Amino acid sequence: MPHKLKKSRKQRGSRYCGWGQVGQHRKGGMRGGKGKAGGRKHFWIRTVKYEPDRYKKIGFKPPSSLKPRPEVVNVGELMDIAVNVHGVETIAAGSEGLTLDLESLGIAKLLGSGSIDIPLNVKVSEYSSRALEKLEAAGGQIIEAE
Repeated sequence: MPHKLKKSRKQRGSRYCGWGQVGQHRKGGMRGGKGKAGGRKHFWIRTVKYEPDRYKKIGFKPPSSLKPRPEVVNVGELMDIAVNVHGVETIAAGSEGLTLDLESLGIAKLLGSGSIDIPLNVKVSEYSSRALEKLEAAGGQIIEAE
């Protein structure tokens, strides 16, 4: 039955006053440490959930990792690029001296993997020796871009 008299002598006579055994109400042992203690150990889940930026990777990055890698294309892919740029009819007609400007397409280097059987004049700033051999064997040439 409720009454308005306040019970003012709670836990009197109780040995530990609701704190379990000796030491459970002392210092930081029961809490897992004081302050930010355990942020990388026993409180890691809390750190990930509530402080995701606490251990962010910021700082020094070597300049070589920030340089964009050049876009490359192989000799074997030149036929597909030529079809997209010039059209199927032009290439099927076998027009001599078709020029393919890879610089304007954002490609910086031509590599020598694959094969090509149509003569193409390719404008590119960098190329490998095998790419040059294969283009010349097909009757084309490389025009060096500036």
